[in-house]
Formats: sequence, C-alpha cells, structure tokens
Amino acid sequence: MNKLFSLIEKLEKEHKLSLEEYKFLIDNRSEESAKILAEKAIRVRREIYGNAVFIRGLIEVSNFCKNDCLYCGIRRSNKKCERYRLTKEEILECCEEGYKLGFRTFVLQGGEDAHFNDEVLCDIVKEIKNNHPDCAVTLSLGERSEESYRKLKLAGADRYLLRHETADAEHFGVLHPKYQTL
Repeated sequence: MNKLFSLIEKLEKEHKLSLEEYKFLIDNRSEESAKILAEKAIRVRREIYGNAVFIRGLIEVSNFCKNDCLYCGIRRSNKKCERYRLTKEEILECCEEGYKLGFRTFVLQGGEDAHFNDEVLCDIVKEIKNNHPDCAVTLSLGERSEESYRKLKLAGADRYLLRHETADAEHFGVLHPKYQTL
C-alpha cells in the first residue's frame, strides 16, 4: 500500500508516471486510493478553472467524409446516412443564435469533407471572429496538413481538436481499411 500512495504523491508532484507505474496504480486501485486521486484532481481543477462552467456550442457542419472508418456512422460507404453540409450563412446563423444564448466557444466539427478546404474554412473563421471577437473557435474536421493548421490559426481559429481512435496495429487496420497494408 505504501508504494500505491507514494505513486499518487509522485503523480501529483511530477504530473506523470512510467507505464509500469500507471499499471501498478490501476492494478492496485482501492476505494481509498480512488478517493484520494479524485480529491487531488478536484483540487487541481479548482486551482486552474475555479468553479466556472464552460459551455461550448457544437455545430455539426457536415456529415460527408472521404474516409471509410468501420466504426463511424458517417463513413463514406454508409449508404443509409442522409448527407448534409451547412452553408457559410447557416454556420454564421448558428453562431449568432448561440451567442444570444450565452455560448462563447463555437466548435465546428464534421467529417473530412473536401468542401471545407482552407479557403472556405478561413473565410468562415474570420467572419465568426469578426462578428464575435470575444469568442473562441475550435475546429474538428479531421486530419489536415501542417500548412492547413497554420492557415486556420492565422485566420483566428483558437484550437483544433484532432481525434485519435487507436495506434494499435492490430485494430488500426480493422478500423481504417485503407491502411491495412501498412
């Protein structure tokens, strides 16, 4: 038990553990250690964020996607999916309505849709930031090039949320058939 609690202290001070140490922490978890970890996490969260609640407005801009990931409902080969793509005007209307409701972060997300290229997205981001300079814009529209991320940042995007499902070779090829030969 001493090792368990010394690892909890180490995690609190150093903010990291080795894989073996994390495994030990999980394998030897107890009700008491879980309570201590939760209390420490709550304390850190309060130090950083206080008791504030952050509300984000998610705007699903498109369900078109070039990828065919087997786990995903909007995958390219799903013939039962009713496809849609919001226009710039519809996205800006969503932001306007969200702003009136108190949202100060807008998350534009969707599949990897070629329609939302850098030119289109940068134009939309600039207009959102122009209309609502006190708001943050987060984008989550799949993998892009480093140059694309740079352009979006320069246009005013505050964050980019890039989802990562797995790096395990056994599962990656199953989830992403186009990479099965890698």
